[in-house]
Amino acid sequence: MARVLDTFGVRFEHVDVDADPGLRARYGDRVPVLTDAQGRELCHGRLDPAVLPEIQ
Repeated sequence: MARVLDTFGVRFEHVDVDADPGLRARYGDRVPVLTDAQGRELCHGRLDPAVLPEIQ
């Protein structure tokens, strides 16, 4: 997902979900996960191109 975001020139923050017990409990196996600035999940597993307008 990070590689595709880079391709589109989208700036993002990489967070290690496994290093944070709260995030690990919240997302579990839904990694990688992409959230917006408010923490709402936009997609997981693979980048959904439909969410690009929301994050650019």
